[in-house]
Amino acid sequence: MEIFKKIYENPVKQSRMVLLMLLDIICVLVSGYMALVIRFDMISQEIYPEYLISFLKYSPFQIITILILYYLFHIYHSLWEYAGYRECMNIVWACMIAAVIQFAGMHLLDMPVPRSFSIMANGILAILTIAFRLGYRMVRLYAHKNIVNKEIAAASVKQKRIMIVGGGQACIMLIKEIRNSGFLNRRVCCIVDDDPLKKGRYIQNIPILGNRDMICQLAEQYDIDQIIIAMPSVKRSEIKKILEICQQTGCELMTVPGLYQIIKGDVNISNVRRVEIEDLLGREPAELDTESIIGYVTGKTIMVTGGGGSIGSELCRQLAAHPIKRLVIVDIYENNAYDIQQELKRKYPELDLQVRIASVRDEHRMNQLFEELRPDIVYHAAAHKHVPLMEDSPNEAVKNNVGGTYTVVRLADKWKVQRFVLISSDKAVNPTNIMGATKRICEMIIQTYNRCSSTEYVAVRFGNVLGSNGSVIPLFRRQIQEGGPVTVTHPDIIRYFMLISEAVALVLQAGAYARGGEIFVLDMGDPVKIYDLAEKMIRLQGYRPGVDMEIQITGLRPGEKLYEELLMDEEGMQDTPNKLIHIGRPIELDESNFFPRVERLIQAAYEDGNDIRRQVGELVETYTFEAASQNPEVMPLNNETLSRNCVTIPQNCKAVPQNCDGMRQNAGA
Repeated sequence: MEIFKKIYENPVKQSRMVLLMLLDIICVLVSGYMALVIRFDMISQEIYPEYLISFLKYSPFQIITILILYYLFHIYHSLWEYAGYRECMNIVWACMIAAVIQFAGMHLLDMPVPRSFSIMANGILAILTIAFRLGYRMVRLYAHKNIVNKEIAAASVKQKRIMIVGGGQACIMLIKEIRNSGFLNRRVCCIVDDDPLKKGRYIQNIPILGNRDMICQLAEQYDIDQIIIAMPSVKRSEIKKILEICQQTGCELMTVPGLYQIIKGDVNISNVRRVEIEDLLGREPAELDTESIIGYVTGKTIMVTGGGGSIGSELCRQLAAHPIKRLVIVDIYENNAYDIQQELKRKYPELDLQVRIASVRDEHRMNQLFEELRPDIVYHAAAHKHVPLMEDSPNEAVKNNVGGTYTVVRLADKWKVQRFVLISSDKAVNPTNIMGATKRICEMIIQTYNRCSSTEYVAVRFGNVLGSNGSVIPLFRRQIQEGGPVTVTHPDIIRYFMLISEAVALVLQAGAYARGGEIFVLDMGDPVKIYDLAEKMIRLQGYRPGVDMEIQITGLRPGEKLYEELLMDEEGMQDTPNKLIHIGRPIELDESNFFPRVERLIQAAYEDGNDIRRQVGELVETYTFEAASQNPEVMPLNNETLSRNCVTIPQNCKAVPQNCDGMRQNAGA
């Protein structure tokens, strides 16, 4: 009797369900009688009396059967103003089952009727039920449309005229949503699709008028205000080409959610989003070997230094999604650490999450953390990355990037970490700035240390990531919001870009390929001209570059290149199973005096040496810089400073004993 309990749950449901049930009872009786009339060639007088008697006697059983089946198939729970194919099929299935039950029941009860009666009666019942439901939907939609149109007319609101690009399932969903929802101040005027067979046809009474080459012409002809890209399954490189055409129209550009939301049926006008600059880059999603990633992180304690930063926090997000034993976040900036901590606690309440405030420069504090938490894998993302700021404070770049990396590298060896992954930068290749040069020294440290340690040390090198702290994208957005001008340092400057999530996913994949000593180079795709990027972002906000908003050339900043490189000239390239990840051949370097020179460099940085760039240049031969302001005087070695900032080199460095011995002496071991 659950069905009757449901009816009385609330007054609105009660009255609605009772009316529908009464309507269905009438439909059962009418459909049965019509089946007999049709069987006897539409002459009711010729119907055999025994057939009528059988029909009337079995009607109560048929009514109960239909009410139960309709309830089980959720016919009484559906919102019929939004009904579609699925609801209609539920009615058909319910009537098919009812036909089988009716045929069997009348046969067992020995009630004479024509053999076709059950099929015909329930077929007519399905048609009547669907007709009444869809009729109700049409009446509701018509009434709602009139009300909204009156409100629009009263408020003198101009209808937003829409063009949809892509005539597939997403397009159909959008048109239905626009028509059925409260967004009737929007009107879909035309559809564009590259399939020549679709041209001249209609979707929901909206014409398909041509392919992408006609977008600009149709936008002007139909006075289009908004273009919606409804092509979730098309490659991003193709979407990029279409968006570049759409940008020429000056219309507002929108796009539908991803393919998985289409499959779930979640596409509606409320979650259609604005086209972002990421869409215009046209990068395809990275293909990952998830099993290999899971294989090396499962059950491991993983430490992420700089875990509150843009790269570090995304590393934490993706690692938390895998079955790791423990995640340790280390960061000196407590606000960032707190934010990622709270986010991960909400999403992964079962995760063993440890957050520690610490500087990678502080050997004593970091040693405590390694001893307490015993990480199996370390991702070293802590670094100073802002090129102009580091040019003004080169000693800080050395302290944090070189000194911090040097400390964590040696502690990883001391506490038998299995794998150490350094997050490097394309600016480490032929560096013209102190930030890039320090990153190159970090790569040299891990390559050299890998030869004398059981820990596998690797580096992953990539270019700019969209949306990261210091990225040009947030800067341009802020400048556009403030009314301009948008500042570009040089009209010909180019950069490589990658989504943060994609870069981090590839870092995890590269970690799975690591065997020790590699510098993994991520394929950043095609270079992007920053001036063109600025123009596209301005157009995305509905402005015209050079007309509504100025682009101002400010000149290259200190240490800034016109272009970035991902591989040094001396390095070769090896492929990996992932086409987006390559391995640069390690560059040979003189190890005999390498570590003492690194220590002298760190010491000079802590003593605020004025010739820090020259000392960096001695370590990185490809580093070029303005030497006019450099003091040629070399800072003396100070054992006290070294002992404060360097840990003792472990005993297992056998491959370069003279280096390790020298380091132990310098450190006062």
